[in-house]
Amino acid sequence: MTDRGATNGGSPVVHGYPHLDTARAAITALYRRMSGDGIRQYDTSVAPADVAFADHDDLHLGVQRVARALVQQLHLPDARMIVSFREMEHAASVELTAGPEYFIELNDRFRTHRRDIGAALAHEITHVLLHRLGLSFPGTRDNEILTDTVTTYLGAGWLLLDAFREDRDSSQKLGYLTPEEFGYVLAKRAIVFNEDPGIWFTSPQGYTAYTKGKAQAVRDEQQPPLTTAGWSGRHRYAKDRRYALDHPGESAPPSGFGSGLGSGSGDAGRPYAFETLADGLRVSFPCPTCHQRVRVPVRGRVRARCQLCHTVLDCDT
Repeated sequence: MTDRGATNGGSPVVHGYPHLDTARAAITALYRRMSGDGIRQYDTSVAPADVAFADHDDLHLGVQRVARALVQQLHLPDARMIVSFREMEHAASVELTAGPEYFIELNDRFRTHRRDIGAALAHEITHVLLHRLGLSFPGTRDNEILTDTVTTYLGAGWLLLDAFREDRDSSQKLGYLTPEEFGYVLAKRAIVFNEDPGIWFTSPQGYTAYTKGKAQAVRDEQQPPLTTAGWSGRHRYAKDRRYALDHPGESAPPSGFGSGLGSGSGDAGRPYAFETLADGLRVSFPCPTCHQRVRVPVRGRVRARCQLCHTVLDCDT
């Protein structure tokens, strides 16, 4: 399988959050496949010292050392990576077989750009993990976004964001996620495991992208009906709740009312939705940790537990 997220050279790097919905779906899929308890086994990210690659290091011995560190990080104890270099269009590729040996090819440019070898290997070794888990998305684009997201969420993907560099004359980015999306997923992980990945960055552009993605991830934690929602969100939610109570059975209020019904993403997204059942009004919303939808009764302060990741959520419904 080829990693088509290769070096961009002089091409402009795409920024923003065009793949945010897919990245969120990837987080949900990972929790469904591995469970919250399984993901919590990845509570420590790969250490910078374990994947550092000095110019004076032997190329092949160094590659094998970094590959072993990433295999251990991704909990693939019986997987042996055989890494070679050749001229190729993309950054790297991996041959997915039944194992226990997997063959990874890296672009020849990594012979002299050794600081990014760990990033390229992290993505390809995650392909091996997903292959073993039987977890995939349809289509190359979405499957590569899944791979980027899982790499990052399981503690190895900060390397991919650190490989992002951009100036007036050139740019480089590995992977399919934008830099800000990498920052978003990395921040989602940091919130769960109480990490501070900002101290690991050698790329100033990578660090900036992380801070932007972190702000987006924090907004996930501050959406109504969570008690951490800001004043404007609570005000909007109250208007939508009143409309839902006064118009049972309607799927959404009139346009311009302050609609919070339906789904959405990004800064303007209002993803909660009301539904009227025999026992009263309920509201559903995405869990800020795993994005599985949570459904609770509308009756003021309630505490909910996400059935997928087991996060406890304080809500004001």
